[in-house]
Amino acid sequence: MENNKSMRTWLDNFHLPHPIVMAGPCSAETEEQVLQIARELKDSKVSIFRAGIWKPRTRPGGFEGVGAIGLKWLQKAKAETGLLMAVEVANASHVKLALEHDIDVLWIGARTTVNPFAVQEIADALQNTDKIVLVKNPVNPDLALWIGGVERLHNAGIKNLGIIHRGFSTYEKTKYRNNPEWQIAIDFQHKFPDLPLIIDPSHITGNRNMIFQVTQEALDLNYDGMIIETHIDPDNAWSDAAQQVTPTQLKQIISDLTIRKQTDEADDYQQRLNMLRCKIDEFDAKILDILGKRMVVSESIGALKKEKNVAVLQNKRWNEILEKMITEGALKGLSEDFIVQLFKAIHQESILHQEKIFSSNS
Repeated sequence: MENNKSMRTWLDNFHLPHPIVMAGPCSAETEEQVLQIARELKDSKVSIFRAGIWKPRTRPGGFEGVGAIGLKWLQKAKAETGLLMAVEVANASHVKLALEHDIDVLWIGARTTVNPFAVQEIADALQNTDKIVLVKNPVNPDLALWIGGVERLHNAGIKNLGIIHRGFSTYEKTKYRNNPEWQIAIDFQHKFPDLPLIIDPSHITGNRNMIFQVTQEALDLNYDGMIIETHIDPDNAWSDAAQQVTPTQLKQIISDLTIRKQTDEADDYQQRLNMLRCKIDEFDAKILDILGKRMVVSESIGALKKEKNVAVLQNKRWNEILEKMITEGALKGLSEDFIVQLFKAIHQESILHQEKIFSSNS
């Protein structure tokens, strides 16, 4: 698969003066719920109504979607509002039912993208379709797997393709539900600049109060649109309540977003600068995370030294560390002065952490 200007045709055909907006509930719950949300989104910048019909849950016992009956509700919403309808599909059976109910947009979820067999099954079921098919990033940060999912669909003759960035799972605790790992989406964008890229701030944040911030970051990085979970009563939603917004909140978010131009050199500079700064922010966050973990280890060392009545400062060990870091830093293009200053600061912080252990009564 190679980048091609025609990849944008389906998006350009909307003739929108703003990024495309997909919105609707995490899950279709009742016919009235679906219709009410669609009615409230009808006269807004939303072009595509999204709703989960089949919900893959991490553990059994949770609400797993209303199933095929929900597709009939979407048909009614489309007839009444004119909005295009979108659902997640995870297998050929889902595809068949979605096509029978004339669903306009199908997306492949993160849990499905990780399974090439499942993606191929969906690609075979959709062969040569003119429907819009969007691929969410896989659960884990794997660019090749994400690209591979799109390639399988492309090889099946599906032309109206796009990708959704919904963040990546991580064992570490962060402020996000799914860590954005912006550089992975940026790398995909660099390889295929004409393949529409949509942000899913609902799943990245897991928190409605962070949706605006993440969406703005994405638009600053030249994303083509957003998919935001929207519910008439978010707090009582049957799934993912904390990350859904009301239609009124959605409209305010869209209104407050700053849309960047894409035509002049100054804006090109700003977009490229934002991409690079985004990478810097990611690295800085990782540096702080690693330093925090290092200090935890230092405290454990301090506790061991206290137990054995050993002095905090160990000059021989410190000199060995510094000499090693100067050598390794030079291989990475880092000056000796910088390495000395950096590791002196780290060493001093480690000593402070160990001294606290020594001064404690425990």
